[in-house]
Parts: sequence; structure tokens; C-alpha cells
Amino acid sequence: MSPFDFVNAINSSKKNLITDDVSEKSYVPYVVNRQLSYFQDTVLLANEMNKHHQLDNKLQFHFLLNTVRNRKRFSKWFKPQDESDLGVVKDYYGYSNDKARQALTILSRNQIEFLKKETQKGGRR
Repeated sequence: MSPFDFVNAINSSKKNLITDDVSEKSYVPYVVNRQLSYFQDTVLLANEMNKHHQLDNKLQFHFLLNTVRNRKRFSKWFKPQDESDLGVVKDYYGYSNDKARQALTILSRNQIEFLKKETQKGGRR
């Protein structure tokens, strides 16, 4: 059983999917809490389950199943941006990761292309 089946049960179908030990072991609290943390009405409930991580999976699921209101919720998972330009800024300026991320916010696309040309290490493409 997929962790997203549990999320769908919590959000819309309200079916009890944990019926035995196998289904309880397939419940992944991290994935469910992360998915619920994207919405204003469920972020505090997900945080509450993060604070009480020591509870059994069945108890966590039943808490969320019975407290989250029935509503269709969908969001894409947040993924970090492509950091290919980060290495260029680090090489050119000798910055750390944090400083290079800050520099990327103020550099224009033309400036980044210039840095790429300056730090190119030869060879064939």
C-alpha cells in the first residue's frame, strides 16, 4: 500500500486502511505529515504528529483520519532548484554554499553566463 493511499484516506475517503500489522508497517508518518504540511488547515495537525513521533503508526493515522476535515487537497512536492549555477559561483568567487546561494539571487542570467565562460576548464564538448 502506498503512503499516498493513506493521505487520500485522510483527506477524502475517510476509510480505515490500517487493519493488520502489515498495513500498519506500510504507513510512513514522514510522507503523510509532509504532504499535509502544504495546506493551511492541516499544517498544525501535521506538526502535532511530528511532535508526538513516538506514537504508534495506527494512533497517528487514526488521529489524522478523525481530525482532518474532508476536502480535496493536492499539491506537488517541493523540490530544490537546479543548483548547476551554484558550482560556477563557488568556483569563480571562492564562496561557500550559503554565500553562493545568496549571490545567485542578485546575479542576472547574463552575469551567470559570463561566469560560466570564465570558469570553463577547456576540453571538447
